[in-house]
Amino acid sequence: MTEPLNTGSGAPRASNRPPTERAGLTSPGTTTGLAAPATTVIAFSGAQLEEVQRLQSLYPDPRGALLPVLHLAQETFGWISLPVEEYVAGLFALSPAHVHEVVTFYTLYFQQPTGRHIVAVCHNLSCHLAGSRDILAHVKRRLGIEVGQTTDDGRITLQSVECLCACEAAPMAQVDDRYELNLTPARVDRILEGLR
Repeated sequence: MTEPLNTGSGAPRASNRPPTERAGLTSPGTTTGLAAPATTVIAFSGAQLEEVQRLQSLYPDPRGALLPVLHLAQETFGWISLPVEEYVAGLFALSPAHVHEVVTFYTLYFQQPTGRHIVAVCHNLSCHLAGSRDILAHVKRRLGIEVGQTTDDGRITLQSVECLCACEAAPMAQVDDRYELNLTPARVDRILEGLR
């Protein structure tokens, strides 16, 4: 049975089905597939909700706080699943589709569980010309994974990303929250060995 897309007045109608079910990732009433189990509660604490309100009050349009609130959600829930997107959308009176567009645009929001550390190698023009392709190949060999994968021990997730705005120190990568500049294979080895 298909769900009507609008109410006849031209205004979209909100669905009461979970986003994973609407996306066809689960069957109605099940908790299989990519959906979180039905017992998983997605909600911020009272203190976090106060922080959301504080962030929203900093902007003329409260939607300006969407990016920091998504970061808060990722810190809280570990990654931004479809149910988390729907929860955050509700905090801003936005559609889940709008929040999903934002999450999929930025590389710092993770749509699946990640390792304890994130290694994001820049592949944009300056880094590419300075050898980032070789650096990325070295990281993949050392870790035994491809871009977008996580090591078997859950230690490192590897990404290849667009410009990180440190072109003067190419090739470079972002490792967790810090920039690693002027990379060489030997420097990469030292960095990877330090990630426990």
